[in-house]
Amino acid sequence: MIYRFFAQTDSGLTRENNEDAVGFDEGSGVAVLADGMGGYNAGEVASSMATSSINSEMSRWLAESAEVATVQDIRRALEICVGNANAAVFRAAHANAHYSGMGTTLVAGVFRGADLVVGHIGDSRCYRLRQGELVQITRDHSLLQEQIDAGLLTPEQAALSMNKNLVTRALGVDDAVLLEVHEHVVEPGDVYLMCSDGLSDMVRDQDIAKILQMPLSPELRAKTLVDTANAHGGRDNITVLLIQAEAGAEKRGLMARLLGK
Repeated sequence: MIYRFFAQTDSGLTRENNEDAVGFDEGSGVAVLADGMGGYNAGEVASSMATSSINSEMSRWLAESAEVATVQDIRRALEICVGNANAAVFRAAHANAHYSGMGTTLVAGVFRGADLVVGHIGDSRCYRLRQGELVQITRDHSLLQEQIDAGLLTPEQAALSMNKNLVTRALGVDDAVLLEVHEHVVEPGDVYLMCSDGLSDMVRDQDIAKILQMPLSPELRAKTLVDTANAHGGRDNITVLLIQAEAGAEKRGLMARLLGK
């Protein structure tokens, strides 16, 4: 499997600074996106610390271990790297008064072969588009999601709520954090979208699906997602990371032979 990564970020129309951060390493298949919060302009510190730390640590570990690492090994390594990032943000928040209370949501994935290990904290999301069907493969750690799960709100009511930004889990606000991790099988042609809530709060899932299927380059699709969020109000920072899965050369060669090409 070959993976292509395309990122786009924007401060939106109402925020002066951008507290989102995104990072990836195409060679190792690592993707990280974070949406910071709290402190005196410190949300951007928390998100930047988290993305750079996790991206560099996971990429380095994979470079040394990818030949023999199992999916469970990758899962455990991701949990350790996120734990290290949490400790670093937590220490920084307590060492500098300007950073007090800072934290960040997080979604991070490792794409390796036909496997995806994805972990998340808070309401930054990962979607998968497969054969025209868009599915959210992470589940928000938020008050709204808890109310939906409890039957207190319908998804339609939740979409109109004023409490969209109340997360129940964040990186860096406590000395330990629980990363929710899941494993998925990737198929050629899959498109994965990681995003901050600046996109998902502004653009409906069905409209995201339509944009991801437009006959555009991945770069233009990422830009169109951001532009659409801004056209709908741009009330928050907007960050998207597209990961496109393609069949490797060996499989393409086999298909070509079967088709007589």
